Amino acid sequence: MQAEESRTDLGNIKIHKNVIASISSLAAIEIEGVKRIGGNFRSALLELAGKKNLAAIQVEINKNEEVKVDIPLVIKYGFNIPEVANKVQESVRNALEKMTNLSVKDINISVQAIERG
Repeated sequence: MQAEESRTDLGNIKIHKNVIASISSLAAIEIEGVKRIGGNFRSALLELAGKKNLAAIQVEINKNEEVKVDIPLVIKYGFNIPEVANKVQESVRNALEKMTNLSVKDINISVQAIERG
């Protein structure tokens, strides 16, 4: 995976895409109504093995240091899907801007399933 790099007077600072995916995952899970981060069969196996489901979150950083994040979600039954998705987008944007100083271009939410809470 690629890392975002910036230069300071003291040297380079690199932020790996996995860090951006981790921040996005933690910010999304904090929102009421989110059951878990979704994904494919591979990410489900990783989750069963005790690994975080970061493989499900796709991160792209363009040359202008703009971040695009694709997050698959499983929403708890009974919650308003667009409302939960909007809250996740806001939470992820705030967390990424605060923690990385990168500009967030897109946060795409894909609701993959509904499950009982």
